[in-house]
Amino acid sequence: MTPAKRKPARRSTATKRRKPAARKHPARRVKIPRGGPIHARLGSWLVLRVVAPMVDTHRDDIRSRKDAAIVRLSHRGCPKCHGEGMIATRGKSGEFTGSKSCTAKPAQQTVSRWQVQKAARFGTEKRAGLIGWTCPCGKKEKPRYRDPKQATKALRAHERKKHGGQSVGGGWTVQQTEAAALAPSQPTPAPKTSKAPAKAATP
Repeated sequence: MTPAKRKPARRSTATKRRKPAARKHPARRVKIPRGGPIHARLGSWLVLRVVAPMVDTHRDDIRSRKDAAIVRLSHRGCPKCHGEGMIATRGKSGEFTGSKSCTAKPAQQTVSRWQVQKAARFGTEKRAGLIGWTCPCGKKEKPRYRDPKQATKALRAHERKKHGGQSVGGGWTVQQTEAAALAPSQPTPAPKTSKAPAKAATP
C-alpha cells in the first residue's frame, strides 16, 4: 500500500498594508437629508454652504500669513527690501502696480516655528507683505494674497458677481512693514542716452 502524498503547507501571503483613505473636511462629510425635520435640513445646508467655505478661507489666510512671516524673518535687516521679503512696484504717478520677491540672499536660512506663529497671528504687521483689494462699491478684502494675480482673480470674481463683469475701478492694497514704509523711495533711474561723437570739420 503506497503512502498518501503529503501536500506542502499553503503559505499565507502577507497582507498588504492598506493606506488610509483621504479624509474629507468634517463639514464636507455632512449630507443634506432629504426627509426629516426642517431644522435638520436647514442646519446641514448651512454647514455645507456657509461654514465649510469660511473654514477653508480662514485656513488659506493663515497659510499665506505664515509664508509671508517666513520671508520677513529670513530677510530681517535686508537693505534692499527693508525686511519685508518683497519689493512693491509702482507706476509713474506713484500708484501700486504689483510686487516682486526680493532678489537679495536671505540673512537667515531657517527660522523657528514659534517666531513664525507669533509673526503670523499677533501684532499689527501680521499681514505685511500680503496683497488685498478694494472696490469703489465699498467691498474690500484684507491683504491675504501672496501674488498680485490671485488678488486680481478675486477682484474679477467680485466684479462678475456684483457688477456684471464690468470694472468699476477697483484696485490693490498692500501692507508694508514699518521699516519699509519709512524707507525713502528710490527714484527710477533715467534712461541712458548715447550721444554720437561729433565729426571733425574737414578744411
